[in-house]
Amino acid sequence: MGKWTRRGFITAGVVAGGALVVGVAIRPGHRAPKLAKYVTEGDETLLSAWVKIAPDNKITAIIPHSEMGQGVLTPLAQMLAEELHADWETIEVMEAPGIDEYSNYVLAREFLAGDKNFPKLLMPTVDGAFMKITRSMGLQITGGSTSVRFTGAGGMRTAGAAARELIMDAASSQWDVPLSELRAENSHVHHDKSNKSAPYAEFVVEAAKHKPNLKPKLKARSEYEIVGTSRPRFDIPSKVDGTASFGIDVDVPGMKVATVKASPVHGNKVTSMDATDAKQMPGVIDVLNMDDFVAVIADGYWQAKQALDVVDVTFAESEADKVNQEGIYAAYNQELDAVDQGGKAKKIHASGNAGSAREGAETVFEAAYQVPYLAHACMEPMNATARFHDGKCEVWTGTQNPLGMQIEAAKAAGLKQDDVTIHNQFLGGGFGRRSDKDYVVQAVRLAHKTNLPIKLIWSREETTTQDHYRPAVAARLKAGLDSDGMPVSWESHFVHKLDPPEASEIPYNINDKFMGFVESANHVRLGPWRSVDHTQHGFFTESFIDELAHNAGQDGYQFRRKLLKGKPRHLAVLDAAAKLGDWGKSLPEGVGQGISIAESFETIVAELVEVDTRGAEPVVTNVAVAADPGMAVNPDGFKAQMESGVIYGLTAALYGEITIEDGAVQQSNFHDYQMVRMDNSPNIDVIIVESDAPMGGGGEPGTPPIAPAVTNAIFAATGTRVRNLPIMNAEFGTSS
Repeated sequence: MGKWTRRGFITAGVVAGGALVVGVAIRPGHRAPKLAKYVTEGDETLLSAWVKIAPDNKITAIIPHSEMGQGVLTPLAQMLAEELHADWETIEVMEAPGIDEYSNYVLAREFLAGDKNFPKLLMPTVDGAFMKITRSMGLQITGGSTSVRFTGAGGMRTAGAAARELIMDAASSQWDVPLSELRAENSHVHHDKSNKSAPYAEFVVEAAKHKPNLKPKLKARSEYEIVGTSRPRFDIPSKVDGTASFGIDVDVPGMKVATVKASPVHGNKVTSMDATDAKQMPGVIDVLNMDDFVAVIADGYWQAKQALDVVDVTFAESEADKVNQEGIYAAYNQELDAVDQGGKAKKIHASGNAGSAREGAETVFEAAYQVPYLAHACMEPMNATARFHDGKCEVWTGTQNPLGMQIEAAKAAGLKQDDVTIHNQFLGGGFGRRSDKDYVVQAVRLAHKTNLPIKLIWSREETTTQDHYRPAVAARLKAGLDSDGMPVSWESHFVHKLDPPEASEIPYNINDKFMGFVESANHVRLGPWRSVDHTQHGFFTESFIDELAHNAGQDGYQFRRKLLKGKPRHLAVLDAAAKLGDWGKSLPEGVGQGISIAESFETIVAELVEVDTRGAEPVVTNVAVAADPGMAVNPDGFKAQMESGVIYGLTAALYGEITIEDGAVQQSNFHDYQMVRMDNSPNIDVIIVESDAPMGGGGEPGTPPIAPAVTNAIFAATGTRVRNLPIMNAEFGTSS
């Protein structure tokens, strides 16, 4: 990261209708001509490129990411516009189509090989390889805080710079003046000696004849004028005036509405169905047994929902029907007991010899933690609309991976991939859930079976009980301590590992450490959840370090500072949060402060929380957030993401819990899967601590620190240590 001139290359498209398209290609030559048919309208010329300039000098940034409330379209456009020396007022955005030519190979390249200094001549081969990989994977994903730090850094900046160079070369040729005498500013080329000035659009025909620089010169941070400023988000106006189209808003001529019910026990099939009464209800068109779910097709959603409630359906039984939450946790502890008794955990991180260091320590401190399954709780329930016509299939939905959904929809429809079109909409929340295929596949199957345009809408209950959950995880941590109570060893053993592997790593200077996991399989469906494994390990690590500080009789903030010696970025962020939240100030009895710090997705975040425990339940009143993302492309948008991460993580810390009984999820709606609401949301202050580090993520990193900061504050206020989430299940008043 950071070596911008060592990134992929840009190749010119072709000119048609007076518009120039510059796109990232996998080899020298033009990709754009064959892609024009997917998106051209009127005088527009090509699509599958990341920047196009129309005859009216409008510049469109084409973004291979979904908009799910995070505002990603704006910072990515800023990065392109910055290098293009564009007039921000001329910038427009559009989301790339879900086709394999737009697989996000730049994201994959930056993630897997971003620090490699590939020779210029090898770049076409490198990009071609990653294009093939991402096509085969159906990768056009939005998630993992990858948009700005990978697509933006490795693609949008390069595309903007290459387009600018092409235009400047063309202007030099057309005006017959030295290139050195030209300057680009606000989407215009200027020749000051002759007082000439013209919009970029005047040079597109000539520019398209020239092969672009594969490694264009990029601006230094000190030269930025657009990046680093808070520009208004492109997605907000339509969301304010109601014109924004989410998946659930789609209306197709002749469309009927479906809702479904799958087995409460994940994986079980339908054995029988009696829909006699349901079929007689007003508006009902059909009731279908689809083997793994039943569906009601009706004129409207409420009619379908009412009819589904009276369908008598029986599902098969399996060993999974015997599973309950207590048994799941018991199985976890059995696996961890085996490790404590000499069994082996699968290593993720290790340095030195943690076992020997622990054995030689003055004392050993141990603690066990537990976090539950969590649902995504998107405000927009799962939905998709599918229509077959002329041997092809169209799907309208909100998905985090349009290309992946095209592949899965084609499989479900029995069609070639190119015969399926995904019309991606705004997402009413994603958090990882809308990267899964199930709801799209169901809609396609229903439309195919009925030969009707079908809008499938899951009920809130189905959305809750058929989620792909954040794993429930149990962890045991051990630290060997010296005579001053400072850790000389660190061991973390836990059940379940998803991604990313660095989630269980710690920022603290402890030489001898080991992090490893064991598995304990069951039938509960798992999936990525905001910040993925960082959310669990942030809680484990920052709870345990706070316990070590208390055990040593030291202030939690100062204890962390000692262990972060030699890590200036971490220290700067921790100090900024402590200052912003006024750490150590005088507080009433029953009110406490807690602090935590976590690094995830290349961004360091510290959070200081105040909790008032004097009422019936603890109330989080204030949260101070300090974050170092290297540089925030759009500071206001980045702060909004930090606030969002705090609220999302706070909901999980206070209330979030999915439990299993007789194999089935017990929670069903917001009455028993609670959210933090406006009336109990805390005041949140955010400060950005910029550094020379590469750009980090924004969507995920605000979530991991909040739970431990809250439980640490509860301990400070009450003396009760909360080791098992959610907090609503804890009993306060005595130490534990």
